[in-house]
Amino acid sequence: MNAIHLKKGFSPSIAGAPSRQLRLLDAPRHVGMVPEQIPFIKPRLLVQEGDSVAIGSPLFEDKRNTRVRFLSPGGGQVTRIVFGPRRVIRQIIIALDSDEPMASFEVPGADKLSAVSREALVGILLAGGMWPFFRVLPFMDLADQDTPPPAILVRLGDDEPFAPDPAVYLQGREECFGSGLELLTRLCDQVIVNHTGDEAVLAVLPDQTAVRRFSGCYPSGNPGVQLYRTKTGAQQNRSWFIDGQDVILLGEFLRTGRYPVQRIMSVGGSLAPAGGHVSTRAGVPLRLLGGGGALGVPDARYIVGGVFTGLTGGVDSFMGFYQNALNLVDDGDREEPFGFIRPGFSKPSYSTAFLSAFRRRPFPMDCGQHGEVRACVNCGTCARICPVDILPQFTMKCLVADEVEEALAHGLLDCAECGLCTYACPSKIELREVFRKAKAQYYKEIA
Repeated sequence: MNAIHLKKGFSPSIAGAPSRQLRLLDAPRHVGMVPEQIPFIKPRLLVQEGDSVAIGSPLFEDKRNTRVRFLSPGGGQVTRIVFGPRRVIRQIIIALDSDEPMASFEVPGADKLSAVSREALVGILLAGGMWPFFRVLPFMDLADQDTPPPAILVRLGDDEPFAPDPAVYLQGREECFGSGLELLTRLCDQVIVNHTGDEAVLAVLPDQTAVRRFSGCYPSGNPGVQLYRTKTGAQQNRSWFIDGQDVILLGEFLRTGRYPVQRIMSVGGSLAPAGGHVSTRAGVPLRLLGGGGALGVPDARYIVGGVFTGLTGGVDSFMGFYQNALNLVDDGDREEPFGFIRPGFSKPSYSTAFLSAFRRRPFPMDCGQHGEVRACVNCGTCARICPVDILPQFTMKCLVADEVEEALAHGLLDCAECGLCTYACPSKIELREVFRKAKAQYYKEIA
């Protein structure tokens, strides 16, 4: 096992970390899909309001590759399809039947994988709606089924606040995880498990599994950072990655021949009424997952995913396809009287300018900027914290000046979109969003 320690980065002490206690969430009456949160896809609806669907029946396909389909996380009736500007599909809402129908798929079984060709296995995964779990770096788009990757990275543990703990979601599902890993070896010769959690979790891995142990500050669990710290050549830049819990779903699909909808999700944040790990299902309503009653949690920002890289959701939205965490954080959208002269005992910051640098207790995080957006002052804070050694301040200025080639030379494509530069920037510049949009635009131009 290789051990890699990440020296750059930052792990803020944030209140509301979920406990490892696992509870069963009440069954929802509705589930939903949120297509607009899936990067790069161009969804084409395969259902309309009023249609009956089963668990595992197609809801929409990607126009760029119609073999890639996203399947229903519930069995019942499509009650509503919500569109946004320019007919962007925001939500597909399904009212669940008491006895949900479920589609079945022909699968070879975990013990017969060796007799199945790679091409046939890819076809099975595409038909079963499992292919979207594979994503390719550095743009994090869906993987191309016709191009074998140089490596598949399995992310076993994500240190972003507050992602599900592998020690929780692996418990009782070790055999499915092993079956999922075996499936990955049929797709690629080099499968590597990148681990950031407890050493005890490694005991569930099959023999001969290639493992890299990452430690250090956040974002040591980010696949982009992990690839940057371990790659030996440019050919590895197009490696695939998949989350550890999704590997379990692959194994479950092989064993049952059915589209898996069970998920272990984490609920955290300083405003979460009941933080911890929750056993629920894909597409669960945020209102039910976050608690707080019918009206949700007042003054809370619902962050679907990690605190630094998650997406904003409302109480009437649903858990996204790739997200398994919900964080409830103070919205922070209010004035702070005399904030400019307050000593800052309770203000979390990367800077040591506040007295909070001496505080050892976790900080309640909020979404306020605590100041106005200012011009970049070339302080170098973002460069000191960046885990992939780019110079964010210069890269940002290149993009503002429309000097894309120079931004690429500074390492734009190495950006892991971890969000630390935005968090640490004293000028309140949304650096991560600038880089994310620039990468996406560049990808669309070269695709």
